[in-house]
Amino acid sequence: MPYNLVGRATAGTVPISPLTTAGLDAWLAGADGRVAAWVRATGFKAKAGEVALIPDDKGALSRVLLGVETAERTGLWDYAGLPGALPAGRYAIDSEIAPADATRAALGWALATYRFDRYTKMPAAEAELVWPKGADRGHVERAAAGTALARDLINTPANDLGPTQLAEVAKGLAREFKAKFSVLVGDQLLKKNYPTIHAVGRGAADAPRLIDFTWGDPSHPKVTLVGKGVCFDTGGYDLKPSSGMLLMKKDMGGSAQVLGLARMIMDAGLKVRLRVLVPAVKNMVSGDAFLPMDVIRTRKGLTVEIGNTDAEGRLVLCDALAEADSEKPELLLDYATLTGAARVALGTDLPALFSNDDGVAGDWMRCGLDEEDAVWRLPLHAPYKSMLKTKIADLSNTGSAPFAGAITAALFLEHFVSPTTRWAHIDLMAWNTKDRPGRPEGGEAMAMRSAYRMIEHRFGG
Repeated sequence: MPYNLVGRATAGTVPISPLTTAGLDAWLAGADGRVAAWVRATGFKAKAGEVALIPDDKGALSRVLLGVETAERTGLWDYAGLPGALPAGRYAIDSEIAPADATRAALGWALATYRFDRYTKMPAAEAELVWPKGADRGHVERAAAGTALARDLINTPANDLGPTQLAEVAKGLAREFKAKFSVLVGDQLLKKNYPTIHAVGRGAADAPRLIDFTWGDPSHPKVTLVGKGVCFDTGGYDLKPSSGMLLMKKDMGGSAQVLGLARMIMDAGLKVRLRVLVPAVKNMVSGDAFLPMDVIRTRKGLTVEIGNTDAEGRLVLCDALAEADSEKPELLLDYATLTGAARVALGTDLPALFSNDDGVAGDWMRCGLDEEDAVWRLPLHAPYKSMLKTKIADLSNTGSAPFAGAITAALFLEHFVSPTTRWAHIDLMAWNTKDRPGRPEGGEAMAMRSAYRMIEHRFGG
């Protein structure tokens, strides 16, 4: 019974009736007078997310009324408030809905059953939903599993999820789907020419590493995912204030997204040759940590002056992107909790999308709207590259002005990707700042389901 979704109705299954505010009066007019009186007496107005529990003449629950936004399209989160609100029992949607609507209803329900209970007991949802007719069960289960993986990783604190443990999770995922796995650790990074990953992570007791696995038929189109895996970010010698460190366990949120997305791709058996690269580090203060104004030579050969040790994410990504680009993949995507500037521009729920390919950007935005997993494109504004200039190196890792921070970070990364490679970069929060139906406060998968749909549409199942 994964995600409290069950195969069939049984005796005592309670129907759920979705209603809009506009459609409530018509429904009441056709209902039993006692039921209509009850609904009116409780003040139910069928506002989105509002619930009315209807008893039978013996006091048992006989029906659930659920307020929804529109009758034309079931929203992903329409049913997400129910698993934690309904009493134990089996429920079924009693209206005919299209297969796509059925899939969204089931997925919203499944996502709402998530609990992060590694460290404390949490009440599990006891309500069960009969699979809505026509729902794509495979997609629901793989999207829910990918989301749960991403959420679990982000929610786990750094004392239990450092570079070592992140590599073990990736290794387990690779083993599950028979992918080829390797990892470079510590000074192996220098021997294999990944100097920026080594520089950022060398100050930590848990050595930096580059996680790498490949899956799929080598003859299929190459799709490569790169995820920032900074398992904790103190800011380094440009130390964050204590308040700025409180959520820094989530600074590996980019790696969580690519591992969740990789799980979805492999589970679905998409016809791609998938590669996943995760530079995993802790950015710590120590006698061996990198310093402001250091100059580091990257894998690509470009030199970078360290304007700020707290701009470390782009440093670990640049070596991984250079390696990914060397294979000339059909599609290269990277995810990172990279800048506060992206959050200022778009808020915490909407990841910023940068791409050197209009087709990729357009497809991703359309899929984001379809999947209710939106992204919003910001420009790779070439004139701002001048803000990355420095007198003694090829690049600075920070902009020279306190403006356009998300754009200059993306432009920095663009230096490590060939113009002919279809590339997109996601700058995301990876965190829900408050509880909402199906989206608990804490780690979150963002731009993951939409990326899956884009890849599926481009390369087929």
